[in-house]
Amino acid sequence: MLNILIAEDYPLFRLGVKELLTDGLEAVRVGECDNAHDLFELVRRKKWDVLILDITMPGTTGTEALKHVKKACPTLPVIVLTMHPEDQYAVRMFKAGADAYLTKVSVPEELVTAVKKVVAGGRYVNQSLGEKLVHLLHGGHEEQPQELLSDREYEVMRLLASGKTVSEIAQHLHLGTTTISTYRARILEKLRLKNNAELMRYAVQQGIE
Repeated sequence: MLNILIAEDYPLFRLGVKELLTDGLEAVRVGECDNAHDLFELVRRKKWDVLILDITMPGTTGTEALKHVKKACPTLPVIVLTMHPEDQYAVRMFKAGADAYLTKVSVPEELVTAVKKVVAGGRYVNQSLGEKLVHLLHGGHEEQPQELLSDREYEVMRLLASGKTVSEIAQHLHLGTTTISTYRARILEKLRLKNNAELMRYAVQQGIE
């Protein structure tokens, strides 16, 4: 019996993932949570064979949630499941300890395969992401300014670019508005931008969602 925890804030998507797992695996028990606090509590209290983690959960950033989980349970395989394309988050998430990275559009075809791979002790990378990672590792990649941002700065940048205010971001990440304003100032400095309008335009040009 595999014990799999799904950390995802959209109930309908959790239901779809649960159905895929129960249909595709012989014996599975699925746990669910929709926020970072419950995720950390469940990881601490129960033993899981796999964690399926969404990047954009309330209460934290995806990379910080992953680092927290890996610190608490270093051997727990984590499959990152997200709507964000590989070129935006995959490298950051693998550096933080992910064992697989899947986009939500690829879930029906790949999720069960990824679960079997990570449970067996491996890592799962689909062909598209594999080619991109090889491209990066062999230097065929011009570093983009956003790659200079820390994981927290990158997440704040993405939220600012989506049109959220400093107050909304502070509430989402459970941080103070002064802290978010400080991150905003660092982001603009690193990207050599003047204001939120330029940041939004930059995000569109870079395909950041």
